[in-house]
Amino acid sequence: MAETLKLTSEWDKTFPKSKKVDHKKVTFRNRYGITLAADLYKPKGHSGKLAAIAVCGPFGAVKEQASGLYAQTMAERGFLTIAFDPSFTGESGGQPRYMASPDINTEDFQAAVDFLSVNDDVDPERIGIIGICGWGGMALNAAALDTRIKATVASTMYDMTRVNANGYFDADNSEEKRYELKKALNAQRVADYKNGSYELGGGVVDPLPEDAPFFVKDYYDYYKTKRGYHKRSLNSNGGWNKIGCMSFINQPILKYSCEIRSAALVMHGEKAHSCYFSRDAYADMINGNPCPDNKELLIIPDAVHTDLYDGGGKNAIPFDKLESFFNEYLK
Repeated sequence: MAETLKLTSEWDKTFPKSKKVDHKKVTFRNRYGITLAADLYKPKGHSGKLAAIAVCGPFGAVKEQASGLYAQTMAERGFLTIAFDPSFTGESGGQPRYMASPDINTEDFQAAVDFLSVNDDVDPERIGIIGICGWGGMALNAAALDTRIKATVASTMYDMTRVNANGYFDADNSEEKRYELKKALNAQRVADYKNGSYELGGGVVDPLPEDAPFFVKDYYDYYKTKRGYHKRSLNSNGGWNKIGCMSFINQPILKYSCEIRSAALVMHGEKAHSCYFSRDAYADMINGNPCPDNKELLIIPDAVHTDLYDGGGKNAIPFDKLESFFNEYLK
């Protein structure tokens, strides 16, 4: 049976509502039976079949944050778009809460394509996706699996399998460190089972230590301030369950990215701590790829990681580029 979701009727986004688009809440189910909640944006006054884009991310965020901004802006530029909450988070269904899965979260993107493919206002041959932060990696994984996706953008991406297995900057990339991590996570499983509940790992650190590294300050500046805070965002509040991302450790999601035949744009800020994820993902994607000419790596000068969440006050998100990219490949 389909889950009944409680969807807010108020505009509670971190960005202002556009007068150029129509907005409504929608729901759809993935193949695991989880009902997902989404915001649908459509250009005002437009008729006929539109090209469509599904947007998700960042990892631990909700559709009222960066993904909604991307979706609304692309709708202003002529696309029908949806920004959705992943399984187990935000207004979407799935129990227990605050879990993540490389399989289910990739399926979430494919379920969004299912929904768009049967929408009366959408041309099913012109569907693309945008994944932000950790969802950039999930977007590339979905593109490698789903031939209905004609164009993919990975923005300020994280490879969640790599960071969970190796730590930030690959600093923990050894069998011994992974073994200790797995021991701790499995001990947490026992504790959670005894307690009958899941212990949260904590969102972005608060209060912010004076000696915090820049990337932590960067996250704090978005998730913990008026700029990007949202009451349903995991990163803004208590975070994922401590064991919530455990399965990413040995499930490399980008293994078959070199077989993506459809168009892909990987974009990242030049000064982002995470830029190495995009540089390496792009290199792996084009290595032996049968269709390398429709792949592109775009490095945005002076931008840091969260600048590609909301522009960072300096219009860092290259929406003109996104518009031209999707217009070219969703013809």
